Amino acid sequence: MDINKHIIDQRIRKIVSENPDWFFTESDENKKISTAFVILGVASYMGIELSEAFSLITEGGNDSGIDAIFIGDTVNFEFQVTIFQAKYKNNLDNDTNFPANSVLRVVNAVTSIFDPTKDVLLNKFLKPKVEEIRSLISDGFIPIVKCVLVNNGLPWTEEGKNHIRNANFSSSQVVFEHFNHQNIVEQLKSIEKINDTLSLTGEGVVEEFSFKRVLIGKINVAEIASLMDRYGDSLLERNVRKFLGLRINRVNESIKNTLIDEKRNNFYFFNNGITMVCNNFRYNALSSKNWQVKVEDIQIINGGQTCKTIQQTLNEYPTLDFSNVFVLLRLYEISEGDDELLTDITIATNSQNPVDLRDLRANEQIQRDLETAVKELGYTYKRKRDSVSGGEPIPSSVAAEAVFTIWRKKPHLAKFRRSDLFGKFYYDIFRNLNAAQLVIAVLIFRYCDSQRKKLKLLEQYPHLSYSNYFLSMLLGQQLLKELNIDIDNLTHRNFETAKDLLERKKENLYEKANIELIKALNELYKEGYQNVELRRLSSTFRSGELLRVLGAV
Repeated sequence: MDINKHIIDQRIRKIVSENPDWFFTESDENKKISTAFVILGVASYMGIELSEAFSLITEGGNDSGIDAIFIGDTVNFEFQVTIFQAKYKNNLDNDTNFPANSVLRVVNAVTSIFDPTKDVLLNKFLKPKVEEIRSLISDGFIPIVKCVLVNNGLPWTEEGKNHIRNANFSSSQVVFEHFNHQNIVEQLKSIEKINDTLSLTGEGVVEEFSFKRVLIGKINVAEIASLMDRYGDSLLERNVRKFLGLRINRVNESIKNTLIDEKRNNFYFFNNGITMVCNNFRYNALSSKNWQVKVEDIQIINGGQTCKTIQQTLNEYPTLDFSNVFVLLRLYEISEGDDELLTDITIATNSQNPVDLRDLRANEQIQRDLETAVKELGYTYKRKRDSVSGGEPIPSSVAAEAVFTIWRKKPHLAKFRRSDLFGKFYYDIFRNLNAAQLVIAVLIFRYCDSQRKKLKLLEQYPHLSYSNYFLSMLLGQQLLKELNIDIDNLTHRNFETAKDLLERKKENLYEKANIELIKALNELYKEGYQNVELRRLSSTFRSGELLRVLGAV
């Protein structure tokens, strides 16, 4: 018996029972279970909450084999698209491979939807996403595509591999990745301290200063691969940059090519090395070299991509000789609880690629204060990513999007510049922000997002596929009018009043916001916005041109 399969089965059935609104259109219980598995898989893979994952669901008739899709920010004229297809087997006793024909469906989907010249029949939820992608392509942006195939079994067989190979996708633009129940359980587990032994080769250096210690030495890549095989991504929980995918990220591809090259014995000189932190390390100081280093609470804070690439490459090429292939190791001993120093070191050592600053900002005083204040209002504020949780906590990422959209009136930037929310825009969002403003913004944001999933509304108002950020902003302004206050006067003192008013009048406020938005759209498009193709409509909301018409700038 695979206990992890039973853990996942129990979890997805709980998702169905706790969130009936997500599955009300489905009468088939097995279909509900299948959809819940998609939601859990997406949430676990992306490190987001279940409600966020639900908003990415596109499965249904004419879904081209795409159950969920995420469109990332534009960076350096590229944008990443993550496509999910999931297969769930109710028989938990048998291990089955991901179906080869389902792999082919995803291959065909990539071939068609990323080519703006091809017509493809799509459902109401997927079509707007595809038109948004095609709008970006038409504007000169290059899609970087990751296809994540999720199941509660084994990877695809050789037939599935042949489908991928025969597609002849560019290795720098399209990658396929398997993600299953075991990976999901890893994400669900609470973070535990990792204690282990590192086998160093040759001489090393240990220095003590300022009541801290540092060890510098070299470690065989096979040791790194073994460490990653044992603990996986739990070693990277503090790392600011999650693994971006072997052939998607050019740095990772270069690392792999170096490892399989005839000159791989010089890998030590070509790579920047790996930085780890721990609470304590011990070794035999009487020995001059080849130390066995006992480490407590070890984490990788820089070089996570190097470690993952080493692991994948060594597993992919088991017959190659890596006995003389080493990588530089820096090991810092930091006192438990010294988060400020850890943050400073992490920022200083991460400069190769853009970083996600959310987890680094998590320990700042403003985030800690918001966590406490939000709790006083009866809600849970998640400063950093950890395991996917049940209920409706408020992740700091969602709070940032909601506040930037509604109170700072930057809906287009909140949606299309998410990577800057904890960087360039951080203080614009969080400075002078109180808990009441944060929670109300999130409640508005989530309500508007839920409306765009209603098929009847979507058919009546085609702009809903792109406008939920703008509608959130307008609904927020309508709420302040009803309360007869400005945003500075929304505090804990009138929080319950504001919350109650929003709950009672949200449908009416949403309707007013929708009327205001449609009026602005028709002013922008004299032929009537409903006569505008979706690709052009998507571009309108991305550019923020509508803010001028709405008088929000």
